[in-house]
Amino acid sequence: MRTISSDLVAPERLAGHLRLTVARLARRLRQEAGSGLGPTLTAALATVERHGPLSPSALADRERIRRPSATRIVAKLEDEGLVLRAPDPDDRRSCRVTITPAGAARLEEARSRKAAFLAERVAALSPEDRELLERAAGLLDRLLEDAEPASAPSPAEEPATT
Repeated sequence: MRTISSDLVAPERLAGHLRLTVARLARRLRQEAGSGLGPTLTAALATVERHGPLSPSALADRERIRRPSATRIVAKLEDEGLVLRAPDPDDRRSCRVTITPAGAARLEEARSRKAAFLAERVAALSPEDRELLERAAGLLDRLLEDAEPASAPSPAEEPATT
């Protein structure tokens, strides 16, 4: 097992190391997903799954993007058959977006592929390293809990992988 040098434990250096490692892991998981969707479309689809039906404005707010961007994203997802738009019963000028069974299946397949990729690598670790990784995952969860903006969904609302 690799040991951490004392200079890496400095908060600034550790933060930089974590940022790079988490970014690399996220990029690799996106590659493994094989969903055929980019990160923006995948994130929006997962948000519709989790919080739908949503108006494009609500999707924009949750994704922290502008409404015209959300409208384009919804159009692309609709063209792929991954979401449906229906008139908003409370406001006929707006619509509500819901995930389709094909959209839910696409997300599930991507999540399964990412989980399998990680599980294969975790299985190759020693029991001690797996225990350490479990503790590290808990610590990362705690770091995020303290850093969540008030408008962001709680970790309980977030899927394990998107």
